[in-house]
Parts: sequence; C-alpha cells; structure tokens
Amino acid sequence: MKHFSTEEWVDFVNQVIASNQREAMQKHLATGCKRCMETVSLWQKISKTAAAEASYQPSADTVRLAKASYLTTRLNTMQKEPRNLIEVLFDSFLQPAVAGARSVVIGTRQMLYRADPYQIDIQIEPKPGSNRLVITGQLLDLSHPGIIGRDIQVTLSNRRGNTVLAPTNQFGEFSGEIENSGDLELSIPGDGDRPIVISLRNALGNLPGGEP
Repeated sequence: MKHFSTEEWVDFVNQVIASNQREAMQKHLATGCKRCMETVSLWQKISKTAAAEASYQPSADTVRLAKASYLTTRLNTMQKEPRNLIEVLFDSFLQPAVAGARSVVIGTRQMLYRADPYQIDIQIEPKPGSNRLVITGQLLDLSHPGIIGRDIQVTLSNRRGNTVLAPTNQFGEFSGEIENSGDLELSIPGDGDRPIVISLRNALGNLPGGEP
C-alpha cells in the first residue's frame, strides 16, 4: 500500500493540491489506513488552532490596561536610573571682555562644571601654528572632600573620528591635544554605566584660534 508523505497531507488539509491528487488521497483514507488518518487528524487540529489564533483580538479594556502597566513600569525604571546632570558654574566666554586684554588671552576659554560626583575645571586654547586645540583640566571628587580625582580616564573627541585618552594624574589633572573640527566632546566615567559627557560646539567661538 502506498502512503502519502506528511507534506502531501499538509497540502491536503490546506486544500492546495490538484483535484486528481486530492481524489487519490481521499480514496486512500477510505481504505482505513490508520497511519495516514492520524496524520490528517493532527494537521486538521493544527489548522483549526491557527485559524482561531489569527482571528483573536483582545478587548479594548485589556489593551488599555496593558499599555498603562507598561508606561508605569517604564516611568519607575526611568526614575531609578541615575542621571548625570551637568551644571555650568563658570564660562569665560560668558563674562564681559576686559578692556585692553590681549587677543592671545581672549583666545583661551576657561570653564567650570559641576557633574556629580565631580567638579570639572577645563581650559581650552589653540595650539600656535596648527589646527589643534590644547585641553587641560582638573577633576575634584565632591563625594569625598579633599580627595583628588586620580587615575580617571578622560576621553577627548572632536566628533570626527579623532579620540584622545587623557587620564588624570595624582593631582587630578589631565591634558591632551586634538584636531579642531569645530566640535569638542569630553567624556568621564559617571555613576553606573552612564558617562558624564560635556559637549562644546565651536569651543573657541570666532575669536583668534577659534576657526577650524
């Protein structure tokens, strides 16, 4: 007795076979072949279950409750996530220019930031005769008064693929040079997995040394 394959019986249940093939398979079932009858029965049950799942739609109340539950969980997670808030305490470019000050002094920018747990002192100046910036600074760990931010990896980037690593020394000081692309980004490890990122566009403005 010739038996049909599982693939053929799946097509039989889904009614995607030629009429003559279907007639031959029906005659085979009429002989009482237990093996093939069990295969057909199994795939008929699977087909009915799949059809029922496809037509199922949850009620509007169920959908609304699910969305509300997700939003509440997301809000609680966001509230628990540490946030590295950055506060500008001082920026020399925001101060009134001193009458008679030399351009070489004006071309240097000094900034002071507060980004827990650090206080970050930054100075930016152009490197004479080149299109590079010289960045120096110091970290103070505010969570431990009197303790200098030592051996902290400071990363300088011009956001054009040029990155410089400038680890702090025993005094919490760091220094590095980078090509002046018009952008400057300084990154420091923060709480958890979120770094402290200070981004400055056109760090020296349009003052001498500020044009990339």
